Amino acid sequence: MVFRFALIVGIFIAWASPAQSAHYFVKNQSEYFEAAKKVEAGDIIILANGEWRDFEIVLTGQGTKTKPITLISEEPGKVLITGQSNLRIGGKHILVTGLVFRNGYSPTGEVISFRWTKKDLAYDSRVTEVVIDHFNKPDRFESDYWVGMYGKRNRFDHNHLVGKSNKGVTFAVRLDSKDSQKNYHRIDHNYFGPRPVLGSNGGETLRIGTSKYSMFNSHTLVENNFFDRCDGEVEIISSKSGANTYRGNVFFESSGTLTLRHGDGNFVENNVFMGNGKDHTGGIRVINRDQTIRNNYMEGLRGTGFSSALTVMNGVPNSPVNRYVQVDNAVIENNSVVDSRRITFAAGADKERSAPPVNSKFSGNLLNGFGDGTFIKVQDDINGIRFTDNQLTAGNMEKPVAGITAMPATLSRADNGLLYPEGLTVGASRDLKPVTRDQVGVTWYAKPATGDRFGKGKDIAVAPGEDSLTETLAAAEEGDRLVLSVGDYVVNKLLPLDKAISIAGPAEGGAKIIFARPSLFEIRERGSLSLSNLLIDGALAPDSVGNAVIRTTSYPIQSNFVISLDRVNIANLDVNKSFHVIALGKSSFADRVTIKNSNFLNISGSIIQAAAETEDYGQYNAEYVSISESNFKDIGGSVFNIYRGGRDESTFGPHFSLSESNFLNVGKSGNNASGAAMVLHGVQHSDIRKSNFADSAPIKIVHTVGRPQTRVAQNIFSNTPAPIVEELIWTGAPRAKMSDNVVTDGTEK
Repeated sequence: MVFRFALIVGIFIAWASPAQSAHYFVKNQSEYFEAAKKVEAGDIIILANGEWRDFEIVLTGQGTKTKPITLISEEPGKVLITGQSNLRIGGKHILVTGLVFRNGYSPTGEVISFRWTKKDLAYDSRVTEVVIDHFNKPDRFESDYWVGMYGKRNRFDHNHLVGKSNKGVTFAVRLDSKDSQKNYHRIDHNYFGPRPVLGSNGGETLRIGTSKYSMFNSHTLVENNFFDRCDGEVEIISSKSGANTYRGNVFFESSGTLTLRHGDGNFVENNVFMGNGKDHTGGIRVINRDQTIRNNYMEGLRGTGFSSALTVMNGVPNSPVNRYVQVDNAVIENNSVVDSRRITFAAGADKERSAPPVNSKFSGNLLNGFGDGTFIKVQDDINGIRFTDNQLTAGNMEKPVAGITAMPATLSRADNGLLYPEGLTVGASRDLKPVTRDQVGVTWYAKPATGDRFGKGKDIAVAPGEDSLTETLAAAEEGDRLVLSVGDYVVNKLLPLDKAISIAGPAEGGAKIIFARPSLFEIRERGSLSLSNLLIDGALAPDSVGNAVIRTTSYPIQSNFVISLDRVNIANLDVNKSFHVIALGKSSFADRVTIKNSNFLNISGSIIQAAAETEDYGQYNAEYVSISESNFKDIGGSVFNIYRGGRDESTFGPHFSLSESNFLNVGKSGNNASGAAMVLHGVQHSDIRKSNFADSAPIKIVHTVGRPQTRVAQNIFSNTPAPIVEELIWTGAPRAKMSDNVVTDGTEK
């Protein structure tokens, strides 16, 4: 990269001028701290290649624009900062480059901090070509920032941040003192790599300001960054201050939106949002005063409501700083929304959020919807928005809006990879050039690949026998597939999973796993499991507390995981009153649990127990739970127990789908405290259809916060009560959509 070349040339010149500067090649922490005490303007500290463990780096001093104080690696990417480590910089004109933070976590609240102390902030300083890779706190709900930016006129550029899975913003610009306000920071050309779903509030990738300081201007420039699969929560960027500019960024398959949450007078321009049809991918959410949104491009976005491609919110009259200030004097012009599910005006309208947008302009926008549903949704009065010269080329409006003209048009893809309407000039400009993944971050550190985590390794044949599966699994590597043949596999030890592993029997069946421990599999850090064509028998398991076929470890798991069962038969889990198939414990989170074409018989507990986060903080254990074409007989507990409590609106899940499955004698054990065949508490998206329930307890659905989407359709409840729907907050009629269900007496519900 050009900037890296210039940096090296500058350092070479400094080395060649010993009268003007000193350079210190240090091989251990003692040598580093001795050098750090001496540095002056123009001096350079070079960290020797290798691992630097439990290294709390402090660098402060008075550099100048032409003679910064520099901390650099001997070779880019070959200085590994591990264990309990961090970096704090203060003073003026400090430059840090070439470090990799990996295999550890910060002992403080930040990995990189642009201050040493509250009085020693960083000014005119730069961090460039630094990597932070999965450098997470041990407990996923222990909060920290990876980068905290303070002071003024600092730059964070060409860095690589990937895999933050614990609570807390990845990158926070702090305005908590006068010296950090009106800061004119620059955040550019960074790679913000995949951030998995947190399952809680506090999963933003970038936040500028906070509610408390949102009345202050930040003047931070965020440009030409690449946000790759940043799914932490509903806000990818949370703008909570004024006078910021978000320009030229790309949001790739990232669930959530760039949200102008608090603060006035922000500019959002020339950004590209590519959803590729992924759930909850959104664009820009507009709140507050004097916001300008222009020349942005959104394609393939599937978010609705707060995560729509464009969302203009309703506000709270005389809003406190931590709620929703009414949209006033917004300018939304020359944007393209293509192949996207929803645009929402006056979003969130309710008794509290009763102030619709005013004095605003929506002009010259290209609007192209996806699907047959409502594309342009209006939830309150929009007379305060002046609509002019907008073209709707596909999609349905909830009601006609003057200034939005329906005009079908053919869209063609231009050389820049974006779609434009033939014969129309509305929407984003044709000279928009999205930044690419190759143009951001560092060149010497690989960006994570896409695709399924399973099947990336080799196939390994496993012969039947006692503990043959145990021995083979211990030697397996990431992505390997263990292939079982016909016969019995006796397992006498718990099988730990710290990698993605598939275990498959023959398609015709006949591979039987018999386990003699309280649990068969334990999901640990980085573990995921796919099972297919297997019979699993728990008859030899001892009577122990917490029995389960698949459980998570008792200590917190940082990484998200996947569990998949396909054509798996599980039986004889009845040695005690609560023997579960899948039990997800506290501080664990499944991206997806999938069961299909499987059979479950004679089980005292639950098939999926995902109800460990009961503190009602909005936390939960699984994002997607999908069940299809499976059979459940003689299940004592709630077959599925999924819990999300609290009133937080920062997450999308859980999602639950059930189709074409059969349930006989489910949920009727005297030990089932819920008294229900399944419990879906706080699930945001539920779809139960084309399934049969016989001689079973009722389904129980509890709606909590937000606008839960629940459909129960085309099911048969034979000698089984109709589903129970409870509303804990909503005061109207229950919001579940019931259709074409048949209960014992033949009544449709």
